[in-house]
Amino acid sequence: MSRLRFLTLCVVALVTLGLGSAWAFVVTDPATTARNAVTALLKSQIVNTIVQQHDRLRRMARRLSAHTTLDKYAVEGPPRWRAHASDPETFPYSHGYLDALVYGDSTGTHFAYASRSRLTVGDTLSRLSPAARDSLERALATLDLADSTIVTGTHQTGLLRDNGRRELAAIDELERHVTDPSPDQSATAVLDKISGAALVETRQQHARLQLLTAIVEQLLVDNKRSRDTEAAVLNMRLGQLRTLGDGEEGGAEFLRGAAHDLRAWRQP
Repeated sequence: MSRLRFLTLCVVALVTLGLGSAWAFVVTDPATTARNAVTALLKSQIVNTIVQQHDRLRRMARRLSAHTTLDKYAVEGPPRWRAHASDPETFPYSHGYLDALVYGDSTGTHFAYASRSRLTVGDTLSRLSPAARDSLERALATLDLADSTIVTGTHQTGLLRDNGRRELAAIDELERHVTDPSPDQSATAVLDKISGAALVETRQQHARLQLLTAIVEQLLVDNKRSRDTEAAVLNMRLGQLRTLGDGEEGGAEFLRGAAHDLRAWRQP
């Protein structure tokens, strides 16, 4: 019994000495230690950068309404699209054309009703001299051009006026969303508002180009009519010079101008 106890004590002592020797020695690797230190430093810098970016994004995402009211940027009393009064009792003869100026008229029916009609040409041109027929054909062409320009301009004006009222309602709704002080709106909602404003601006630019085109067409018709009038006057003066012949007498008659012709004119 004593021998067994002695052997047990020896085994316990040897095990205790072995464990003490193992704990006494610590194995270190300088390269591994340096690498772990660098990795820890980089991770710490990454974490600090992410925290700074988060703070910056939070400050950037903070709406202007957190500092001031957005109602001061809203336009008070914007001009509204007005419609022409087309009451048949008030305007019994032009109410149709007034409706065309409000809603458009692609066929030109209301313009034809409100404007003075012209007689049909028929075979009248074939019975005229070449010079008279040429002059009349050009005058008729100018009249056709003026009719087409007026019909197109009337239709475009009516469409712009009709669409302008709906566009104004969309702008009012967009203004209400822009001036909304709610902080719950995300950056995507703000970008949608910017996209909506850009779309409205594009529509308005398109409408402005249509209006400018109609004005340019009308000016072209007026210039053509003035040019035709000047050409007719010049042709009459040239015909007068041919009648008078060359020389000083013809030049003097030309320089006297239209005033002398009017004073000297007598009904045949």
